[in-house]
Amino acid sequence: MWGYQKAPDLEAGGSELLYPGMTESPDLRWAFVRKIYVILAVQLAMTAVVSAFVVKVPAVSEFFVSSNAGIALYIFLIILPFIVLCPLHYYHQKHPVNLLLLGLFTVAISFAVGMTCAFTSGKVILEAAILTAVVVVSLTAYTFWAAKRGHDFNFLGPFLFAALMVLMVFSLIQIFFPLGKISVMIYGGLASLIFCGYIIYDTDNIIKRYTYDEYIWAAVSLYLDVINLFLSLLEVLRAADS
Repeated sequence: MWGYQKAPDLEAGGSELLYPGMTESPDLRWAFVRKIYVILAVQLAMTAVVSAFVVKVPAVSEFFVSSNAGIALYIFLIILPFIVLCPLHYYHQKHPVNLLLLGLFTVAISFAVGMTCAFTSGKVILEAAILTAVVVVSLTAYTFWAAKRGHDFNFLGPFLFAALMVLMVFSLIQIFFPLGKISVMIYGGLASLIFCGYIIYDTDNIIKRYTYDEYIWAAVSLYLDVINLFLSLLEVLRAADS
């Protein structure tokens, strides 16, 4: 007689512990993780659509750079995400206000990304997008693998914050005292490494530390990591291509 073999349960992975010593329900944490990555996927898809619109319709980018009203609107769109972050932080647990604010935040960021891509060759954009996708998937898989084996990346927080401050000062120096193509490539390379670190750090927080009501804030953190990594790689590749 042939023995009966039970079909594999596709949901079985949701019952596995994400890290040793986990005391909360693995099913709840896995559901929380999936929810964040669904929101992130929607944000990235929205960014791709808005950016493609800005790139493919030259009149949009020309309006932003050739008229006073366009320049003023462009500056407003750059500042808008910082403005939206304040109410988003306050209402990140209040549905559906949090989703509306998240949508506004994402669209504003998307226009800024689109304007950057509008003055970049398609080859460079494609290279930066592929590199970003490979790095994000690889670092995410590594963080889940490392967390399951007991590794903790919370110690990265202070170092990444300090590195980010250095990066901001360096960018200000670049604005007032341009240092040339090599300097731009160094800046982009350092920024890429820093945001790679932030992807690991924020993914580790999603696995272990964010509460179930903080899914919007967690998605925003990871979204900013991915976008900043893409822009940093874009800057390196664009400087190398020039």
